[in-house]
Amino acid sequence: MLSSKMIGLAQRLLHDALRLSLEERASVAAELLASLDEPLEPAAEVEAAWAEEIERRAQQVQAGEASGKPWPELQQELEARLAKK
Repeated sequence: MLSSKMIGLAQRLLHDALRLSLEERASVAAELLASLDEPLEPAAEVEAAWAEEIERRAQQVQAGEASGKPWPELQQELEARLAKK
């Protein structure tokens, strides 16, 4: 439960925030909402996992085990798939 001091502070913050421009209020709101989400994994672990995955995929391409597609070709395929839904 919030103390009366915290409630007063929150009210002052809200009052001040409402005086911001629309863009500034949206930015503050986004930051506040993001602060409520607990990350599922620490950022360092996520970065390490992505680095490992990128390395794995690069090794597959270099070994001839996988190949990529040019973006325009892939984009057409994806758009065609989405159009069917």
